[in-house]
Amino acid sequence: MSITKKWLAFCLAVCMIMPLVAGCGEIATKKEDGKLHIVTTVFPYYDFAKQIGGDRVSVDLIVPAGMDTHSFEPTAKDMVTIGEADVFIYNGGTMESWVPKVLEAAEGKNITTLRMMDHVKVVDEEIVEGMQEEEHEHADGDHDDAEETEQDEHIWTAPLNCVKLVDEIAAALAKADPDHSQEYLNRAEQYTAQLKDLDMQIRQIVAGAKHKEMVFGDRFPLRYFTDAYGLTYRAAFPGCSSDMEPSADTIAYLIDRIKQQHISVVLQVEMSSSKVADTIAEATGAKVETYQSCHTVSKKQFDAGVTYLSLMQENLQVLKDCLN
Repeated sequence: MSITKKWLAFCLAVCMIMPLVAGCGEIATKKEDGKLHIVTTVFPYYDFAKQIGGDRVSVDLIVPAGMDTHSFEPTAKDMVTIGEADVFIYNGGTMESWVPKVLEAAEGKNITTLRMMDHVKVVDEEIVEGMQEEEHEHADGDHDDAEETEQDEHIWTAPLNCVKLVDEIAAALAKADPDHSQEYLNRAEQYTAQLKDLDMQIRQIVAGAKHKEMVFGDRFPLRYFTDAYGLTYRAAFPGCSSDMEPSADTIAYLIDRIKQQHISVVLQVEMSSSKVADTIAEATGAKVETYQSCHTVSKKQFDAGVTYLSLMQENLQVLKDCLN
């Protein structure tokens, strides 16, 4: 189905669901169990909301575990779920282009909405040396790809960014449920202390590293992370690239880079094909390891109760291996 047809189908679904969402206007702001109902779009915010809310909240992750958020399209049921939420937490940006229409359908509802990209300094994705640029088709055929810039939407990859995001979530919960506001603020304070400790652990690893470059045989969704800790990187694709097959030149560049810099680990991100990383590893003798961007988790991980902090603890060992 073409993008245009998908968009028309989505808009039609919104129009059909609007009366249902509007008709829920008499529903109390809390579920019958008395808990604050929170809906989130990506895993980090789901976990943050649970950590801050504790037993006072119920949290739904609207994009199913294991699904790529870039290809997600909400169902009519999803739109009703959002329309009945007390708090809706979303990232913003192009990967959630469906959100404005859903919020329009829920207009008039007493929903506290939180767009997380509004609360940190957002940077653009960049094309570094050796990285394959994504091709863009244009009607006039003469638009320069170099002019195509996209914001890097993976703002949660830097722990100190998450400190700001957690504080914003706590404030949103306190606003939606003032009777328990101090509980939310206290839990947020405890949780941000853990994030700051994580930040210090990363800084210690980087300070003792033999080199400061990460090489990804994959997409690169970690610019906020590398910027925060003074690291450089090379990768096959930008973070939100839809490309899966790099050119021979890109692979050759990454192979040469690993050999020249004496790098022992080539990285991939979670739930990604290891084909490119395996090819590079075979040519260089490097080991393939997975760095968790925390963007999404598998259903198995989700059911097992993984958290942002547990995933980042796994990343600490990967980072040690990668930089040494």
